[in-house]
Amino acid sequence: MAQQTKPSDTRCPSSAGATHLAGNLRRMRRDAKLTSDQLAELSGVSRAMISKIERGVSVPTATVLGKLAAALEVSLSQLLGSPRPRTPRLTKLNEQAVFRDPETGFERRSISPVLEDGGVDLAFNVLPAKRSVRFPAHHGGVEEHLYVHEGTLTVILDETPFVVSAGDTLFFPSDCIHEFRNETDEPTRFLIVIDDRSKR
Repeated sequence: MAQQTKPSDTRCPSSAGATHLAGNLRRMRRDAKLTSDQLAELSGVSRAMISKIERGVSVPTATVLGKLAAALEVSLSQLLGSPRPRTPRLTKLNEQAVFRDPETGFERRSISPVLEDGGVDLAFNVLPAKRSVRFPAHHGGVEEHLYVHEGTLTVILDETPFVVSAGDTLFFPSDCIHEFRNETDEPTRFLIVIDDRSKR
């Protein structure tokens, strides 16, 4: 019998999640009426790095991407994907935006379509062994539901750790600094549902 392929084992080009990032970041910054200097001040990301991302010559780390999303009050999927109308849509595996952190190997696959008027955001994540990623606080009203599919994940909210094992779930308002740590010797695979209640 042929072995089934896990979503994280299906490799897409490294640009799969960054295809739309350059244009999206530039458009969202301009929609917010922000200069590169102003976005740099809001996000804590240097103007030079913002320029490189907007020109498509640099892939940011997950932390940098999170800072930009937080400053613009958008989701990571909105930064990475292409907006779709709210109509029935089948999104094939090879159409799902994939972001890979060049520093940690953290992988984030946007499973749900990016809807034009916002909505719930579903992402499948893989964190390699002995790696961690840290995200800044989201704006108020953003909540996350995390489910560990395989492995064990330590989630640190501000300074409080939660050990989430396979099959466990963790709910948290994400208007705080949150860090994901894989302290094991195997990759951890986990699903996150992000609900922005401020948009309703």
